[in-house]
Amino acid sequence: MIAAKTLDAVSPDLLTQLLGLRGARRKLIAVAGAPASGKSLLGAALRDALCQDGLHAELVPMDGFHLDNRILEERGLWAHKGAPETFDVAGFITLVERLRTEEEVFYPIFDRARDLSIAGAGVLAPSCEMVVIEGNYLLFDEKPWSDLTSFWDFSIWLETPEETILQRCVARWLAHGHDPESARTRAERNDLANARRIIAARLPADMTISDP
Repeated sequence: MIAAKTLDAVSPDLLTQLLGLRGARRKLIAVAGAPASGKSLLGAALRDALCQDGLHAELVPMDGFHLDNRILEERGLWAHKGAPETFDVAGFITLVERLRTEEEVFYPIFDRARDLSIAGAGVLAPSCEMVVIEGNYLLFDEKPWSDLTSFWDFSIWLETPEETILQRCVARWLAHGHDPESARTRAERNDLANARRIIAARLPADMTISDP
């Protein structure tokens, strides 16, 4: 386990391991963890570090596969948004397959400010050699999510204390206009519940990074 002082600083050991994966086939790197564990921050840092070392890398978030709020409301799932069953998992698995085998791939991006996904908002160029994929359920031991592990050339798990997750989730909801009481309620009932489920069913990773 590696202790991370800041998740935007990539350790030389991790960078060396990832650069050693270079080959004829495009490589897929998974960054998994609970909500607000720092996946986006680390994913962006990895992409930037790989690019600075002369490798064409891109970052692809899993969040573009959130089901639309209208569908969640129809199915009684809106209050549980972010849970495994609130994503288009089949679509995401198909994307991961395409990222490995197809030259140019378009993918959806989640607009957090508008709380919706935008189809075809991201594009992976044919020249891309390595894709960093970040998301909550990339190392999740429930079918069909667990099928994803066969695609990863390297996987990273972010180990984050529950109290840190809660604080960050509350801050996120406050930033989106919620009052302190509703921000904490939403973080505890939704984000923290999802985090506990993810942590309880996590699969082994090639590297664990501790975010104290």
